[in-house]
Amino acid sequence: MPCVNFDEISKYIDLPASARQLLEVPEQQIIANLNIRTHTDGVLAAKAYVVYYNTARGPAKGGIRLAEDVTLDETTELSERMTWKTALVRIPFGGGKSGIAIAPKKMSLFERNELVREFVHIMNRELTSSAYIPAPDLGSNAGDMAIIYGQTHQLESVTGKPPRVGGLPGREHATGRGVAYITKRSLQEFLNRDVKNATVAIQGFGNVGGWTANFLHEWGARIVAVSDVSGGIVKKDGLDIPSVQDYCRKNGSLEGYSADRVSNEGLLAAEADVLIPAAVGHVLNDRTAPKVKAKLVIEGANGPTTAEADEIMTSNSTLVMPDILANAGGVVASYIEWRNAKSGSITHKEEVFEAIEHILEDAFQEVVSTAKKHGIQHRLGAEVIAVDEVVRAMNDRGWT
Repeated sequence: MPCVNFDEISKYIDLPASARQLLEVPEQQIIANLNIRTHTDGVLAAKAYVVYYNTARGPAKGGIRLAEDVTLDETTELSERMTWKTALVRIPFGGGKSGIAIAPKKMSLFERNELVREFVHIMNRELTSSAYIPAPDLGSNAGDMAIIYGQTHQLESVTGKPPRVGGLPGREHATGRGVAYITKRSLQEFLNRDVKNATVAIQGFGNVGGWTANFLHEWGARIVAVSDVSGGIVKKDGLDIPSVQDYCRKNGSLEGYSADRVSNEGLLAAEADVLIPAAVGHVLNDRTAPKVKAKLVIEGANGPTTAEADEIMTSNSTLVMPDILANAGGVVASYIEWRNAKSGSITHKEEVFEAIEHILEDAFQEVVSTAKKHGIQHRLGAEVIAVDEVVRAMNDRGWT
């Protein structure tokens, strides 16, 4: 079932029946079995999924998720979200995603590297034909992308590589930079205040949440709570984010950090101007949404809010900036890396940050304007823009 409501969207754009039929299902779903030998002469097996949701606007773009609970349905939903995300920010990619159902922390480095090589072997046609362009996602990293590049021998076959092997300076920071920028703009636009001294709670302290916290802290915000899989920490006067990050690098998690503790669910109810769910999906639901005290929710994770939670927070006057806008900084940087790989161009980190902010600013203004014009929530406004863009692309290609 699509994660957007086409009945609602069709009230605001021309959505032909033929286009809707194509958009209600993914273009392609690939299921494979990955099997590798371990150093103990055993066999490590994992299901792998690659989904192309829609490629009317360009090749399928989407990260590789490594997690024990990965499913085909989840991979399909994430590939659909990428379709709308790339369309909203006008990046010439389609929506794709892949997932490998395995626990990365339970593998040795040798086994992990072999698994990635086997993924490339099985999905060779997808990767070398430019039909699918992966990047890091939950559980995967830049080193995995370097292995993919090494196997395909095509610099543009993957993004999110380390800068020393053809990657983009600033790519690691890109999603967090975008989330931080949308947070700053939302504070200005809706609460009429600067980011300096605004209070922020962030669920998730991995790549996205960690860099979001870093940038907001640099800009003067008070990060009053953060959390990871071990739980969360709270400090009303603001956490020393560099100190927290140093602790995490040395100890692997927030566990044991000297501060008041809070559960991941409890963090969602933190006293803060802004709440940023930047961990996993569906954490804001009919049970947790009524407890949200923040006036702004900026979605750093993919799909952190259920439809029921959206209704509850709307009734409570909590404004939500959707994931397809807020966390689109990563795909903007991926496009720059992909483009540079094809052209031989070099882009510096500050140029990447400027490009992210410029592109997200345009999308932010369009979403705000569309929502205001139709008297709708910003999530629906963003979806109206994105679906219309994809429908127009399908029409340009003679698909509808």
